[in-house]
Amino acid sequence: MDHHSPLSAPEDARARHSWLCAEIELHNRLYYEQDAPVIADAAYDQLFRELSRLEEQYPELLSPTSPSQRVGGRPVARFSPVKHRLPMLSLENAVSEDDMLAFDQRLKKELGLSTETDLVYACEPKMDGLAVELIYEDGVLTVGSTRGDGMTGEEVTRNLRTIRKIPLRLAMDHPLPLVEVRGEVYLPLADFQRLNAARDEAGEPAFANPRNAAAGALRQLDSRITAQRPLALVVYGIGTCDGREFASQSEFLQQAARWGLPINLVARTVTGIAAVLDFFRELGSQRDSLPYEIDGLVVKVDAFALQRELGAKSRAPRWAIAWKFPPRQAITTVTAIVPQVGRTGVVTPTANLQPVEVAGVVVSRATLHNWEEVARKDIRVGDHVTIERAGDVIPAVVAVLTERRTGAEQVVAAPAQCPECGTPTVRLAEEVAVRCPNFSCPAQVRESLIHFASRSAMDIDGLGDKFVDQLLRLGLVRDLADLYTLTRDDFMQFERMGDKLAANLLTAISASKERDLARFIFGLGVRHVGEQTAKSLSLAFGSIEALAIAREAELLTVRDIGPEVARSIRVFFADQRNLQVLAKLKAAGVCPAVTAKRVGGRFTGATFVFTGTLTRFSRPEAQAMVEAEGGHAAGSVSKKTSYLVAGADVGSKLEKAQALGVSVLSEDEFLNLLAALPGQETLMEEHADATVPHHKEQLDLFAGQSGAAATGHRR
Repeated sequence: MDHHSPLSAPEDARARHSWLCAEIELHNRLYYEQDAPVIADAAYDQLFRELSRLEEQYPELLSPTSPSQRVGGRPVARFSPVKHRLPMLSLENAVSEDDMLAFDQRLKKELGLSTETDLVYACEPKMDGLAVELIYEDGVLTVGSTRGDGMTGEEVTRNLRTIRKIPLRLAMDHPLPLVEVRGEVYLPLADFQRLNAARDEAGEPAFANPRNAAAGALRQLDSRITAQRPLALVVYGIGTCDGREFASQSEFLQQAARWGLPINLVARTVTGIAAVLDFFRELGSQRDSLPYEIDGLVVKVDAFALQRELGAKSRAPRWAIAWKFPPRQAITTVTAIVPQVGRTGVVTPTANLQPVEVAGVVVSRATLHNWEEVARKDIRVGDHVTIERAGDVIPAVVAVLTERRTGAEQVVAAPAQCPECGTPTVRLAEEVAVRCPNFSCPAQVRESLIHFASRSAMDIDGLGDKFVDQLLRLGLVRDLADLYTLTRDDFMQFERMGDKLAANLLTAISASKERDLARFIFGLGVRHVGEQTAKSLSLAFGSIEALAIAREAELLTVRDIGPEVARSIRVFFADQRNLQVLAKLKAAGVCPAVTAKRVGGRFTGATFVFTGTLTRFSRPEAQAMVEAEGGHAAGSVSKKTSYLVAGADVGSKLEKAQALGVSVLSEDEFLNLLAALPGQETLMEEHADATVPHHKEQLDLFAGQSGAAATGHRR
C-alpha cells in the first residue's frame, strides 16, 4: 500500500504526530494558563500547521485529544440531549448572615451534632457563568454537556473542546475508566469588555453581562465561532468516578488540579460558620478586583460522608447553599436618551438616569448599545427601568417596567443628522450601527485624539480629556498630526495653564514621536485592531509603510487576523485622508520604532520572491527577514529576481523563475542561507531590485513634500 494512503500512517508520522500534540499542548498551557510563552507565535504556528498537514494526510491520526480540535469544526444542525448519570442540582440561596447561621444550625441538628460543634466547610466563589459536565473515559474527554434542567442537558462537546483551559486528556498515569466533573464556563471580565468594545465598534449589539456572552458562545451551532471567544472554566464538583474515591470536596479539588483541570484558587476550606462569615466579607471586598464576575459564595459541607448523610431535596442538596451578594441591579427613571459619537463615527444612544446607587456606586447613565436595541426593548424617556452593573462594565438597561407607564413617556428615534456636526447619518446594509460619515466630525476627532494619546497607544502623559477639549475649542488641532505642531504659546491659551505644565506637555508629545510601531498602529484607531493585533502587525510587517501596502491575502497570513480585520485595515489605508494624516505625522518627525534594516547585510542587493504555501514562516515574516538583512522582497518574478523561495502548491512563478534561470530555494534552504556565517556581505549585487512597489501613490504620500517613494516593505 502506498505510504501516503490516508488509511495507513507510517510509524515515523505517528511518532511525529504524538510529539506535536504534546508539544503544542505544552505551549498552550504556558501561553493561556501561565502567561509565560517560551516560543514566538511564528514558531507555534509552524508546529500547528505541521500537525494539520499530518492529520489531513493521515486522517486516522486525528483524535478528540488533538490540539487541532481547539479551533472548532463544521456547524451542527442541532444539539443532542445528554442525560446526566447523577442529577446536576440547583442550590438554595442565602441573602444574609442570619440565613447562614440558620443553615449551620440546621445541618448540625440533622446530623445530631452539638450546636457548639464546628463543621468544616468548603467555600468557593460563585462564578457567574454556565454550568457544564465533562465526561472523561479512559482519561479522554468524550462528552461535554450543559446542565439543562438538571436531569438532561445539551451536548456541546465540540464547543467545550475549543476552551484552552479544558484538558482534552487528563494527566493520569493509569487512566480511570470514567470520570464526570462539573464546572462553570465563564468569560473573564477583560475579555468581555474587549468583546463588547469590538461589537460596539462593529455596530453589533453588546452583551448585557459576561454570563450572557459565555452562554451565547457555548451554545453556538458553529464551534468555530465558539473558538473565537476566550472562554474559561473552573471545576467545582465530581459526578460519577469509577476507580477512585474521595473523602472530601477539598481532596477532590486538589486531585482535579493534579489531573490538569482548572480550579478556583480563591477557594478556601474553613472550620466553623464564623470563618465562613469572615471569608464572605473578605471576598466581597475583593469582588471588583477579581478578573471574573462572581455573584456570591458557595458553601458546602466538606466531608463527602456527611454530604451523603444529609442527602438532597427534590431540586437541591441539603449540604450546600449559595450566599448571594447584594444585587447589582436597581430601578430608576430614564431622564433623557442622548446620542454620542465615537471615534469611528458610530452614533450610540446613552440613557441619562435619575441617579441611583447600585452595589455601592452611584449610577447616572447607562449604555443602550444601539438604536435597534432601543426600538426592540421600546425604551422611552420617562420609563422606569431596571439597570445592571457588572464589575467595571458601564451599567446597562436590562428591562423596561412597562406596567409603570403613564402615557407621558417619549419615544426617541435614531438621529437623521450627526448631533455633533449635522452631517446626515448613514447605516450600512450589513450593520445595525448608525454612523456619521464625516471624518472631520469634532466628536470623532476628539475620541481619536484621546485614544491616540492614551497609555496603551502613544502614552502622551498629561494629555487627557479636558486638555483635548480645549485644543478643539481653540481650533488648535484638526487631526492627530496637529498635536506635533503645538507650541508653548498654544498651551498658554488654556485655562489654568502654567509654564511648567506647558513644558511637560510639550516634552510628553515630543517623547511620543519614538514610540514603538505596535503602539503607533494601535493609536491610529483602525477598526477591529486592538493592542494584540497591533503587535502582530508590527512583528509581521516591520513598518507602517509596509502595512499600508499589504494586500488582504498577506494580512490574512498574520496570526489572529481574519477577513473582517483584514478588510478593515485595507479600508483604512485606502482612504486618502488617513494617508495625508500619516504623511503629516512623518513630516512632523513621528518615527515609530521598527526593525532596523541592516546596511551591508547578507542580502544587500538581492531580491527575493516567495511563492506557494509556506509552512516554516508566514510570508510577511519571511519578507521582514529579507528586509532586515538589507534585501528586497518583491511580489513577482523578473530577470532581476535573485531567488525564488518555493513552498507547497507553487504556481506560475516557479515556471517563470525556471525559464529565467532564477535560483529556486526550498524553505529550509532559505533558512540555511539566512543563517550562513558572516562574510558573504552581498549577494548578487547585479540583481539589484528596481521593481516599483504596489500602491506607489501611498508611499509617495508618506514621503512628504518631495514626492519621492518611501523606503519600506516591498511586495
